[in-house]
Amino acid sequence: MKSATVAAPKKAPSEAPKNKPAKPARAKASLRLEEPAAAAPVTSMAADAAAADRDTPTLRAFALLEFLVAADRPLSLAEIMQGFEAPKASLHRMLGALEAGGLVIREPGARNAYAVGPRLSRLGVAIVTHSGTRQLRHAILARLVADIGETVNLTMLHETSVLYLDRMEAPWPLRLDLKPGSRVPLHCSASGKLLLSLLPREQRAALVRQLPLERFTPNTVTNVELLEAELDRSAHKQLGVDNEEFVAGISCVAVPVRDERGQVVAALAVHAPTARSPLSRSLEFVPRLQETARELAATF
Repeated sequence: MKSATVAAPKKAPSEAPKNKPAKPARAKASLRLEEPAAAAPVTSMAADAAAADRDTPTLRAFALLEFLVAADRPLSLAEIMQGFEAPKASLHRMLGALEAGGLVIREPGARNAYAVGPRLSRLGVAIVTHSGTRQLRHAILARLVADIGETVNLTMLHETSVLYLDRMEAPWPLRLDLKPGSRVPLHCSASGKLLLSLLPREQRAALVRQLPLERFTPNTVTNVELLEAELDRSAHKQLGVDNEEFVAGISCVAVPVRDERGQVVAALAVHAPTARSPLSRSLEFVPRLQETARELAATF
């Protein structure tokens, strides 16, 4: 496949911005998990980046990707033009090249909005699961396991499933084979239900409609109305609970991990066999989980 060439845009007038631009958010593979205050028009989040990179097409295209990721929602061409400093023709060429490469997609509908594509999403997952902070996260999880004596895991929302970022096993003979990179369902895992519950309402409902709601155990919730009610309770308590809903005989409790801006980026969970450690005991670990979640926040 021939690579698309992005023409350099015209240089904007050299006028210093009046206000200091907001710090650009790092790319994440997952959806944002905090409800926005309002669907306000996109501002010039990437204006400085675009200006700095205007003479290097590759970096300019990367700045556009950063802009789309930071928006947290699909953007129309008009919204991109409003917030990203580049001529319309140049934007068309960049977006066309990025779309051809699978880095962005155009969502169907009247707005024909641009969103993060599958290739960029996969890259984001690879960065998160193999980043330089992985050893630090693993050490934090190891201290938690040594403290509570049960297996813990760190997960994030990725598309329509829960993605394991890291996992630390307790020294018990009964174990689940869930390595980093493994995926589990959203509707019947503690982390999945918690992450679902913290999505904006419309986004959550749209994602729930995509889920097959497969039954894994007699306790699995497969009714949309019942699941929505449980998600409401989970959001209110800021807590996810799996009462033998994914694996019979295994219960799990999850708490959110928030970044420095307060946005939910992951979930930290503990799970244990109910024959040895009932769900009520796992709930007693919630304060310790929350403490560890605050430590993990620095790694995102």
